[in-house]
Amino acid sequence: MQKINSQVSTPEKVQFLSQPNSYPGNSANGCLRVEIIETHMSWVFLTQQYAYKLKKPVRYRFLDFSTPAARHQDCQAELQLNQRLAPQAYLQVVPLMFTPQGTLQLGGNGRVVDWLVKMRRLPAEDMLDVAIQWGTVEGADPDRIAQHLVNFYQTLPPVNLSSMIYLGRLKLDLQTTLQELKLYANGLSSQLISDLISYLLAFLEARPEIFNDRLDQGKIIEGHGDLRPEHICLRPEVAIIDCLEFDRSLRILDCVDELAFLSLECDRLGAAWVGDQILTHYCYVAQDTPPDALIQFYKAYRACLRAKLAVWHMKEPGHLDAAAWFQRAQTYLHMAAKNLPL
Repeated sequence: MQKINSQVSTPEKVQFLSQPNSYPGNSANGCLRVEIIETHMSWVFLTQQYAYKLKKPVRYRFLDFSTPAARHQDCQAELQLNQRLAPQAYLQVVPLMFTPQGTLQLGGNGRVVDWLVKMRRLPAEDMLDVAIQWGTVEGADPDRIAQHLVNFYQTLPPVNLSSMIYLGRLKLDLQTTLQELKLYANGLSSQLISDLISYLLAFLEARPEIFNDRLDQGKIIEGHGDLRPEHICLRPEVAIIDCLEFDRSLRILDCVDELAFLSLECDRLGAAWVGDQILTHYCYVAQDTPPDALIQFYKAYRACLRAKLAVWHMKEPGHLDAAAWFQRAQTYLHMAAKNLPL
């Protein structure tokens, strides 16, 4: 193994983790390559059996991974939070070591230069988004997902929030979304954006009681925070991964808000029945009876927020998929219009 300077750079870490012989036991399993997935905040290195996530040394307005200590703290949070819904997938936090021999290795002796989350690799064909695309979702799968989430939500204590704080956060999210979309969404309909956000803000002003009821019923919990089909594995047992670990405030939400978001995403992928069945099963088993207008509000609210995120992607320097993100933003805005509460 090639020796490196003691001040290990990020490219050197990525190069080391891209090599199959960097992982204990890989040679015995005949692993010939490592697949690499890069996101805005991390690299994920996939071997035959496991996935290893390395946080990027980045700092955004909503997170700070700029130091090894901060990345270690986030790795620990990711492990702990995701074991709530996928204990079989999230295994441990592994140190990346600089050895006395001047090389890198996972674990063992030496000086810690970074940290990775080690996960069991889940079969891509069993993720809900792929199953929707391939038409392999079975009739009982939505009920299994819903039951897994009911079991999870029932273990969570209510988050104690005042009506002013909860409604204020929803309003602020919508106001910020309006500003961001109007500022950056060149080519999107400014009138549609204004009409959507104005309608949702007016709904919050006119119907505060339905949100206050959710607070009174203890339905505001610290949930997953990013419940999308690509984060749900169907088999052999349901596992839900990639919780939003870096900001607790984004995980504090109405459980029906979370399920409405999942329903919205299933609809966007062409399988509205999946999301509808999950919601229906959840409401029946949990004996939760949110008004239809609340579910519609949450769907439209989430669609607007996703449009904002799509625009952010579209405007990233050097981004090659600007046209695809523009189309995604348009889709979300039209879905928001379709789901406006009455």
